[in-house]
Amino acid sequence: MGSGDPTRGGHNYEIAMDSIVFSLQSAGGISVYWYELLKRLQGRPSVRVFACRNSNIFESRLPRIFACESRLPVPLVRYLPFLQKLSPRTVFHSSYYRWASQPGVATITTVHDFTYERFGSGIRRLVHSTQKKQAILRSAGVVCVSQNTKRDLLRFFPEVDESRVRVIYNGVGEEFFPLASGEKHSLPRRFPELAKRPFVLFVGARNGYKNFDKAVAVVSRMEGVGLVAVGGEPMQENESARLSASCGWFSHVSGIGPEDLNLLYNSAFCLLYPSAYEGFGIPVLEAMKAGCPVVACDLSSIPEIAGEAALLTRSPDVDELLVAMKSLNNQEVRAKCVEQGIARAARFSWRACAEETSAFYDEVAAREFGESLA
Repeated sequence: MGSGDPTRGGHNYEIAMDSIVFSLQSAGGISVYWYELLKRLQGRPSVRVFACRNSNIFESRLPRIFACESRLPVPLVRYLPFLQKLSPRTVFHSSYYRWASQPGVATITTVHDFTYERFGSGIRRLVHSTQKKQAILRSAGVVCVSQNTKRDLLRFFPEVDESRVRVIYNGVGEEFFPLASGEKHSLPRRFPELAKRPFVLFVGARNGYKNFDKAVAVVSRMEGVGLVAVGGEPMQENESARLSASCGWFSHVSGIGPEDLNLLYNSAFCLLYPSAYEGFGIPVLEAMKAGCPVVACDLSSIPEIAGEAALLTRSPDVDELLVAMKSLNNQEVRAKCVEQGIARAARFSWRACAEETSAFYDEVAAREFGESLA
């Protein structure tokens, strides 16, 4: 991992990583982030990884060398400081807004977005934002996954010392790539309900700011095209029937791994991602790396991540999105989107993310423990 490798000579400190996020979600963008970091750091002599019970689809792919942090109920553990005793001269990196209160331990917090602060309300917003702020202000180093997230961090918590903040971009998995035409023939076997029918893909939660309703409205105005939603909360049968009536046809897919998701990206007319706010936007990169055109909004972190490789609308307006979608019927426009998307996605990698994160550990250890970076 280059100069940022925490196991190289001259770096006399330990690293502890909690995996509480695996107990808070079965899948999702933060789980992907944590999985990709652990895959590259787990098993090194200087790294200890802790977890609670969970059923996360990404955690199940990792070697089972986790130490048990606590047998207390997860809804309690998630709001407590890290519970295991750590050695002095340890860098502690939490997967979700926790901190180690022991002397001689330096906490690092990764901030993914500010959706609760922007769109939440009531007790849920208060609890989440309070915990996030406590973790950030107790941290020796803060990682933001985009410049947009860093701007939000300094807006909502202006007391944060900017010199301790680093922007380290997420990556995109090697499991995403363009399939040869013959390989796409596995779609009927894996997803028989999707075979021989063109579809638009929507990936992620279907809550308000993600503008799932806009995606439904756009697809309902495209003749002969259906909508496939991946992930998000479980869907009731009557909801699925209502969406089928609106879109022509609709399907909800959940609990799938990267290989099947790559197949869907490769088979889709495009990824429709009308979200009004993202801290990063991993599905945008996944789709582009798989050779799937992306239609999204020129808002929050999306232009920072997608550059000019996606078709970006000024807002999640249905008419604007529809015009962008229909432009993909032009083969020259479509081919350009695919080519530029693949090139853009190549600029982001989980290896680079892990290397920069490891280098940040070194920097924090040097400042907090007097570690030499030589």
